[in-house]
Amino acid sequence: MAVEVVRDVGATGGAELPAMDVPARLARLRERLDAERVGGILVTSLANVRYLSGFSGSAAILLVTARRVLFVTDGRYKDQAAAETATAGVDVELAVVNSTKQMKTIETATRNLARLALEAKAVSWAFQSELATAVRSEVVATAGLVEAIRLVKDAGEIARIERACGIADVAFAQTKQRLTEGVTEAEFAAELEFEMRRRGAARASFETIVASGPNGALPHAQPTDRVISPGDLVVVDFGAVFDGYHSDMTRTVCVGEPSAADAALLAAVAASQRAGLIAVAAGTTGGAVDEACRKSLGEAGFAEAFSHSTGHGVGLEVHEAPVLAAGSEDVLPEGTVVTVEPGAYLVEHGGARIEDTVVVTASGCRSLTKTTKDYAL
Repeated sequence: MAVEVVRDVGATGGAELPAMDVPARLARLRERLDAERVGGILVTSLANVRYLSGFSGSAAILLVTARRVLFVTDGRYKDQAAAETATAGVDVELAVVNSTKQMKTIETATRNLARLALEAKAVSWAFQSELATAVRSEVVATAGLVEAIRLVKDAGEIARIERACGIADVAFAQTKQRLTEGVTEAEFAAELEFEMRRRGAARASFETIVASGPNGALPHAQPTDRVISPGDLVVVDFGAVFDGYHSDMTRTVCVGEPSAADAALLAAVAASQRAGLIAVAAGTTGGAVDEACRKSLGEAGFAEAFSHSTGHGVGLEVHEAPVLAAGSEDVLPEGTVVTVEPGAYLVEHGGARIEDTVVVTASGCRSLTKTTKDYAL
């Protein structure tokens, strides 16, 4: 049974989005549990909980075994959990308990399991220690069992990411002229985030980066009270969340005409990003895409100015597998959604970065972000 079609009432005025087959994800997870020789898994990552059940709240643990899905939450989410899992078509046993009874509930449900998997990256040491004492099962640390299933997006997921990208595209188009009007970095970030919300985003994907002039030399600069002025390069990195799915885009613009040095920097980063996009295709590795970007920037004389990885996966989290970085052996399957975002940063001068969110195809990639890469406002 698939998730009911979501009707988008944002920028397209009511376009229907494809359904997502959530129950099929549980079947694929069970195949992986068999391969790992574990009887069940406690899913504690909220992104993974949502992927497997449709639940969008902030407190839940899933116990997935060969024959059951136990959904453990507290009283705040009793009705929401029942409604969202039913909408997703997932048959769960709902256990609504307070925190003091949570471990007892898990112990009772796992008594017949010889081995119980934990998501090593999504549990605290305290939780693991308490669980190991409480349950009879052998507790096994695992990594990436659910994330491996999430790697390839279905049509419904890609449509939601594309809708999130579209919201961000339109919001930037509606606000970018404000950069020429003497606003501060913080003011512009707030206006851009408000516009994304106004156009249907649940929230921003992350704290919006607006870095002007010398602040652009910091790849993850936080918006400040610096007034954006004529001649500034401005790096704007932002994204929207729609129906749980994220977008991520960076554009670098110039207020007025760039200096010769800035024009060379912008051209080098643009060429590097084009090289990265050309390198993306089903079956290639994240390392190969990163190498293409670095080679291009190196030939332009900016090898030392590229200080971060080239990209990452995007989906229910804004940063997820695969990794596009030097030496990465992560293979890019068809249907994976990734970013390509080379940049160059010159201390005390400024920086530039261009980023698109793209879906990997058999022969290349298709960009889900549509905003022009022209630096002119």
